[in-house]
Amino acid sequence: MKKLDIALPVLNEESILKKNVMFLYEFLDKNLSDIEWKIIIVDNGSSDSTQSLGEYLSKEKPNIEYIRLEERGRGRALKKAWSKSKADFVSYMDIDLSTDLSHFLELVSAILYEDYDLAIGSRLIKDSNVQGRSLFREICSRGYSFLFRIMFSTKFHDAQCGFKVFNISSISDILRLVKDDEWFFDTELLIIAEKNKYKIKEIPVKWVDDSDSRVNVTKTIYQDLKGLFRLRFGGLKKASLKLKNGME
Repeated sequence: MKKLDIALPVLNEESILKKNVMFLYEFLDKNLSDIEWKIIIVDNGSSDSTQSLGEYLSKEKPNIEYIRLEERGRGRALKKAWSKSKADFVSYMDIDLSTDLSHFLELVSAILYEDYDLAIGSRLIKDSNVQGRSLFREICSRGYSFLFRIMFSTKFHDAQCGFKVFNISSISDILRLVKDDEWFFDTELLIIAEKNKYKIKEIPVKWVDDSDSRVNVTKTIYQDLKGLFRLRFGGLKKASLKLKNGME
């Protein structure tokens, strides 16, 4: 039986953690009975009761695990969750569950049955359905997509949607090459993967904006721009050479 690890990076999510983890648990239990799955709650240094709730859930259910990091950063959390994974494929999604979970089965199917290395949800392609998003955030998202596609001629559009599944055997080397530990993590991983001929499937999703999002848009834009220019001026070439030479 194939194994799947699903990481949930969290920071001060005491108000929704238990409810949403159990909602996800019940969905997986009902729809992925032919896969051995595990939910990994990755706490990025919460200061509220997230830790006690995470520890409680991990004791209540055998296929829920809780990990705590004192340093923050989505990339850092995912690297920690996946670095020692024994699963066949790994995933992550945002704890707010903004993306309709029905699409998760499409991502899993793309990896299991369609021979893709990476499968990602997208809010920016035809047939996606985005609800409740502010005009400012929509402009930022589409502007960022336009920028990295112009700089790297990528075929995918939405690098930062928190809804992805990866074949761990395909991306394990790339994971070690990704330098960013924060929000640019996704973009860096996807660009390195596509430019080195890994197969990526982008799936349109239904997505409802989380009004309580903790993302600092200004800081994220700065970090993303810095990351893009680092890749464009040497970073991507170095990573690709290492992949080509077997990580020497």
